[in-house]
Amino acid sequence: MNAITRLKLSSILFTVLWTGGMLWWSGAYQSANFIILSVCGALAGYLWYRAMRWQFQLMGMLPRNDSAETR
Repeated sequence: MNAITRLKLSSILFTVLWTGGMLWWSGAYQSANFIILSVCGALAGYLWYRAMRWQFQLMGMLPRNDSAETR
């Protein structure tokens, strides 16, 4: 398993935990709340992935080009 795959899996885990935490913290389990927090959780997970990928590329832990992602 390469570094990009691990980063993608960790961003999915972050998304699930963030969304679950926000649902638990809000205490309202209506469908509208679930949909809104799911969309926000997906956005937070994507932004977390992009920020961590950028940071890891700066530190030299990930390759700078996108061709390594397809291997």
